[in-house]
Amino acid sequence: MILTVSAVQAETVTIAALGDSLTQGYGLPEEDGFVPQLEGWLQAQGADVEVINAGVSGDTTAGGLSRVAWTLTPDVDAMIVNLGGNDLLRGIDPAVSRANLDAILGAATGAGVEVLLVGLDAPSNYGQAYETAFEDMYPALAQAYEVDLYENFFAPLNAGSDLDAARALYMQADGIHPNAVGVKEIVEGIGPAVLSLISE
Repeated sequence: MILTVSAVQAETVTIAALGDSLTQGYGLPEEDGFVPQLEGWLQAQGADVEVINAGVSGDTTAGGLSRVAWTLTPDVDAMIVNLGGNDLLRGIDPAVSRANLDAILGAATGAGVEVLLVGLDAPSNYGQAYETAFEDMYPALAQAYEVDLYENFFAPLNAGSDLDAARALYMQADGIHPNAVGVKEIVEGIGPAVLSLISE
């Protein structure tokens, strides 16, 4: 389904945000989570949108794949796919993660839904081969399915030179999940890509 600007203006665009705790809003009041803040940001730009929170804390790419069919209801016009963080935490083979994301994108393509695929940087503790395979799967899949790519969910928080200060300012105590201020920064970073997605 190709959304023209006139179509966006004429009716509410429904975006499903398929993801894990980063999407779900772990550790935050509901209004401070990624989905409500993103919806508010998009609406402030004049977009008539509804963003559905299809994030489940702890979900892997396999979990996302198990839910994608019922996430892609007829009302959904576009989907943000933000998965892979828990695969990283568990050290799941990137080939498995890639196959799951491949199937998710295939389902979205089959449903005629526009997709923004969101990548993540892998830590170096699993070795260079793992890091490369994990990080490369996002652009490769985006190219294969001709979907939009936002390379790194945390990119706005890593822009400065003092990463320790950024973690203190933007992250919750667990060092994994952003706080409300961090989510605001993330939304301002990814927001234009989502706006572009629904304006295509």
